[in-house]
Amino acid sequence: MALPPARPAISARRGVASPHVTSAGTRPARSVAPLVLGALGVVFGDIGTSPLYALQTVFALDGGIVEPTSENVYGVVSMVFWSITLIVSAKYLGFILRADNEGEGGVMALAHLAHRSVRFGGRRHALVLVLGVFGGSLFFGDSLITPAISVLSAVEGLEVATPSLGRLVVPLAAAIIVALFAVQRFGTHHVGRFFGPVMVVWFLTLGVLGLVHVVAAPAVLAALSPHHAWSFVLHRPAIAFVAMGATVLAITGAEALYADMGHFGRVPIVWAWFALVFPCLTLNYLGQAQLVLRDSHEIENPFFHLAPEWARLPLVVLATMATIIASQAVISGAYSVARQAERLGFLPRLTVRQTSEQEGGQIYVPSVNWLLLGGVLVLLLTFRASERLATAYGLAVTMDLMLTTTLFCVYAVAALRWRWPQVAAFALVFGTLEVGFFSANIAKVLHGGWLPLTVAVSVATVMTTWARGRELVTARREKLEGPLGPFLDEVHGNAKILRVPGTAVFLHPNKATTPLALRENVHFNHVIHDDVVIVTMETVNVPHVPEDERVVVDDLGDPYDHITHVTARFGFSDHPDIPVALALARDEGVDVDLRDVTWFLSRITVHRSDRPGMGRSRKWLFEVLARNAADPTSYFRLPIGQTVVLGARINF
Repeated sequence: MALPPARPAISARRGVASPHVTSAGTRPARSVAPLVLGALGVVFGDIGTSPLYALQTVFALDGGIVEPTSENVYGVVSMVFWSITLIVSAKYLGFILRADNEGEGGVMALAHLAHRSVRFGGRRHALVLVLGVFGGSLFFGDSLITPAISVLSAVEGLEVATPSLGRLVVPLAAAIIVALFAVQRFGTHHVGRFFGPVMVVWFLTLGVLGLVHVVAAPAVLAALSPHHAWSFVLHRPAIAFVAMGATVLAITGAEALYADMGHFGRVPIVWAWFALVFPCLTLNYLGQAQLVLRDSHEIENPFFHLAPEWARLPLVVLATMATIIASQAVISGAYSVARQAERLGFLPRLTVRQTSEQEGGQIYVPSVNWLLLGGVLVLLLTFRASERLATAYGLAVTMDLMLTTTLFCVYAVAALRWRWPQVAAFALVFGTLEVGFFSANIAKVLHGGWLPLTVAVSVATVMTTWARGRELVTARREKLEGPLGPFLDEVHGNAKILRVPGTAVFLHPNKATTPLALRENVHFNHVIHDDVVIVTMETVNVPHVPEDERVVVDDLGDPYDHITHVTARFGFSDHPDIPVALALARDEGVDVDLRDVTWFLSRITVHRSDRPGMGRSRKWLFEVLARNAADPTSYFRLPIGQTVVLGARINF
């Protein structure tokens, strides 16, 4: 199982690390254009494919309760435009993306920014962490639905272009999704480089399709006026309320945009949005509005009817490629959220593969990838239509939006020192709109909305179970290990214990207790190496720790001058490479030859017992998670031929 959380280093020694931890992930000075292109290929796929199904879903709700009258169409499009403007352009790009945890984004990163900013022990201190865990769990629910609904909505265009191929929609969508998840191991850097040009073509196509219809009837530009949305809500409140339940589909992807920030950075995302994505989305929604006003029969699939008949089949191909990219946005975000959760103690060790030498946020997590694939295929084969999936989509999105607003308000008060009038204005503008979206989607719980909520509750249960189980096992482990000082006194005064040449390095979660592998080696083999190094990995609540602050060295002093303690500090986006950290410790005076080191790991096997602290079902879940944690040898990048694993059993 994973090592329990480490205690902070106790005092200043050789190679003292500064208490201020900065980012090691500073981007090199280079052109922003490649990052903009990559962001287009990874970040904006989700929100960029919303025109495929957003307006179609609005006018299909409850058997067509939102009729395609001019007042309704203008009201809906005005709501869509101002929702995108307020939530994406103003809230996320104007405020939320500035709340980055040393370059990393996502609801869990925001939760930890707020968590470390509020007073320790207060009610807000525990609340923000709980909100972050649930927000991260909701994101995993979105990560299942987005690939299914996006790809399905694109492939369903075959029914418009070539109705005889309608029976191939679900099998073809399933094949595309399998292929998408299969190529994830190549990394978002390569995927984004390929997808970026495709998305440029996609957004330009969106813009051109919409522009043609806007030029044909420029009066539709009036829909951009906010008074149409206000009039719609005031004069037709019941219909507007129903429409809001689907209008939120136009802003799905905003949360993925924030979670993916660590892959490319804020500036490329802002440039891509305002220079290309936002204008083209606006034109396309206006074009769909004009089309529906001209011919109400087009509401069945207004997007594909924007194109002339000869262009519909090529548009289906392009839309399918775009929806593959839409899925990429949430998949990449899920990797980032999972790694953050693991490093912050809410998930067991995960195998994480770095896919880019330049961008630290570009990773691949195999276990998350294949779990998502399985869940997406189950959804696809169960719902079998994008219209049915749309009913399951909005609730989780709106809850995630509200959680982000709440956490940012806490962060703004505690860290940014906003005054209460500023916080109230922020909450009033964005919170009111998001609560409206949430209320409109409550009715969908029984019609598919339960699905993302079930996924979120399940993931949150896993996270909280792992965190609580670690606490219980750590307490039992520390009791079994015993204090380090008395053990070393016993070894020092025992002539029966032989000194053997070489250096032994023991990975251990703290300085206070004895590594189990060290204790077992002494008790059973009656030997101790000439030089002993105890290495503690400490995860710091920032994405990256620079090399000059990576290690803290502590000589335990006489009579333990042959025993050294090293704290290796990693951010939650750093890979815990222990040999590299020990090489850095040599510069701080640790005399160690990595070619002549024996690495010792303490492998803990956990078993359920009747001890209090957690229910039996949650203990069973923790036991399963512990058994399936990543292999510590590869996780810490230890040389297999020089590593010895000694086990122990703990009942908890």
